[in-house]
Amino acid sequence: MKYRIVPVTPFEQNCSLLWCEETRRAAVVDPGGDVPRILRAVEKEGLTLERILVTHGHIDHAGAVAELAARLSLPVEGPHRDDAFWIEGMPQQSRMFGFPEVRSFVPDRWLAQGDRVRVGNAELAVLHCPGHTPGHVAFFDAAGRLAVVGDVLFQGSIGRTDFPKGDFDTLIDSIRNRLFPLGDDVAFIPGHGPMSTFGKERRSNPFCGD
Repeated sequence: MKYRIVPVTPFEQNCSLLWCEETRRAAVVDPGGDVPRILRAVEKEGLTLERILVTHGHIDHAGAVAELAARLSLPVEGPHRDDAFWIEGMPQQSRMFGFPEVRSFVPDRWLAQGDRVRVGNAELAVLHCPGHTPGHVAFFDAAGRLAVVGDVLFQGSIGRTDFPKGDFDTLIDSIRNRLFPLGDDVAFIPGHGPMSTFGKERRSNPFCGD
């Protein structure tokens, strides 16, 4: 599976395009905003979008989901149902963070630990990784040794846990028992900032390393 990172919104959130090399069919992960920028990247890569994937319900990751889904008639998969309250409150999030008014949405499929998501002929494993939000999920391409982890883990840092229903101990458990066991060689796309590997973070991250 191939990928391209498309930073969006003033938060510079790493919206990602993931696609099957054989079919050029793609998923967009966490379209937080800036839909024209996302669609330009899709066109430049010559892709056909077939679904929207959402790691969690914060507006910088999900603010443009309703718009993009309606515009292209795309199904929405994710996050876990425990983030429903964040998604239902999307208009309030707009006002809180100074975003243009955005609509809430109901995913076509809530995701849970152990689910699988198809992208063309490729497949992603779903990992429920609560802590930053209760319904946060990550996506793992085992063949390509690539994970998309949203705001669970960053290069040298971890996700915030001071939002409603966030929890530090739960977040650390998600990282150590859901992400790190995937393998030190796995590269990951975080929700913000540069990529890293689980091995590097396991060895050196001051919040969750060995």
